[in-house]
Amino acid sequence: MADTCLLIHPEELDTQWLDQLEALRVGALGLHPVGGRRANETLAAMLERFETPAYRALLEDAARRGIEVTCEMHALRYLLPEEALTAHPDWQRVDAQGRRAPDLNLCPSRGEALDCLSDRAAALYARLPGRPRRVAMWLDDGKDAFCHCEKCRNISPSDQQMMILSAMLKGIRRVRPDARLAYLAYFETLPAPTRHDLKEGLYLEFAPYQRDLTRPLWDAACEANRRETAHLSALLDFFGREDATALDYWFDNSLLSGYKKPPKRLTPHADVVRSDKAFYRRLGFQRVESFACYLGADYRALYGPPDLSSFREDG
Repeated sequence: MADTCLLIHPEELDTQWLDQLEALRVGALGLHPVGGRRANETLAAMLERFETPAYRALLEDAARRGIEVTCEMHALRYLLPEEALTAHPDWQRVDAQGRRAPDLNLCPSRGEALDCLSDRAAALYARLPGRPRRVAMWLDDGKDAFCHCEKCRNISPSDQQMMILSAMLKGIRRVRPDARLAYLAYFETLPAPTRHDLKEGLYLEFAPYQRDLTRPLWDAACEANRRETAHLSALLDFFGREDATALDYWFDNSLLSGYKKPPKRLTPHADVVRSDKAFYRRLGFQRVESFACYLGADYRALYGPPDLSSFREDG
């Protein structure tokens, strides 16, 4: 039976969330700092929360209940902040217009930049609770985020991500030798990579962000879902099924609320959730996850507890 996990914003974690996870028989909780251009700030705020007695008590409570706590975050801008890229202009990616820009990711053909990234990834990983075997330190959150310099222009976004993740994993494994790092497949990185020499220690995390949540993901008559799943077989063939993770958006109330507060009422499509879970299992995914952001205390005050019953293993 596939492991299950729900991802929430770190500031939303409270005892009521842990109660709900227990009731749903969900064995893992993912802490996901808000992405976007402020991802470095929200990640730093999460790390600060880890140092407070009240938050440590919540994490200890989760452990007592048998709930694994993981971290899944857009970490690149925290690891290589804009000031570091400004100080080293040759580390910056070249955008599609041919301009160096310290806005998204980096130039993966710069070995010194990858060395710096490796060291900083090790330092970040060392601060995560429990130093989990599986960790997700995603690249920057956005489209058209890769490098078009002379050295990189013929390297696909998927292979550029492999180069960057390999450097990060090298540092992380100095802290925990058996750690594994997620390859996030979404936007430009949905096509399977080709760098077999870099895939050791990486596992697939498939995130169909541009899907239609009202239709089953496997529905070939749905153009959006057909496009999102077009490369899925190739991705599984490349990475294999070990730790393969499906990260979906069934309960992502931040997405459904347009990333604005107050949150809207969540109305999940329970039949789609159940159908998609079965689809992922048939493909051999070992872990099924969903974002479940914007469902914290402020949501409950407006609407009561969200209906997540379709995510139960017997739901």
